[in-house]
Amino acid sequence: CVNDVITTGARPLFFLDYFGTGKLALGVGEAVIKGIAGACAESGCALLGGETAELPGMYADGEYDLAGFAVGVVSKPRIVDGRRVVVGDRLLALASSGLHSNGYSLARRLLDEPRHVEVLLRPTRIYVRALRALRDAGLSVHAAAHITGGGIVENLPRVLPDGCGAVVEVDSWERPAEFDELVERGGLDRHAAHRTFNMGIGMVLAVPAESVERTLAVLGEQGDRAWLVGTVEAGVAGVDLVGGDT
Repeated sequence: CVNDVITTGARPLFFLDYFGTGKLALGVGEAVIKGIAGACAESGCALLGGETAELPGMYADGEYDLAGFAVGVVSKPRIVDGRRVVVGDRLLALASSGLHSNGYSLARRLLDEPRHVEVLLRPTRIYVRALRALRDAGLSVHAAAHITGGGIVENLPRVLPDGCGAVVEVDSWERPAEFDELVERGGLDRHAAHRTFNMGIGMVLAVPAESVERTLAVLGEQGDRAWLVGTVEAGVAGVDLVGGDT
């Protein structure tokens, strides 16, 4: 949630959750809430509360449903909505921590060995501190795309103005091994792979060409790996994936 909020230039204020289950297992509930509280602390937002519902007629034993939402705030002049994107802007990619909760229907079928448990359960990286650091350093972000369901192929075009597209070098960032395994096991072509999974990228920023080096330096100071992966160009439809094998 907070990764979506920050793409608008907003600062996350608070989060509320919903936890639904047939019969509440205290140990499970406690672990979930601790995880949520930790993520809120990392994001600098408050966990105001939420709803815990026991619905034995709807959930099987041991199952639970978890949902939530975040609210943020930004002053109108500082809203990031892609309107400032221009041809020639550079695209910087921030590393993901793994699958980021997307493509799991396929990933669970393909990564079905005990050694894959850590990959499937790895938490999503939160980028609040990274984008806040850029703002505090006075660096301009013309657009930010959270790479979720649909991958870079579907998410990046949403933040680009009409008449502009993105040329992305697919071999310009470090791709975690699990994505290569998913591509091989699933027999995915380039477009399908980058539409289904984030392929190692959790966030893409469009920034002025002259600020690339400074932006990468500030991100590195926050412990975020980031790469120059492409350019905003005119006459390109959506995202043009070039270079590399997949």
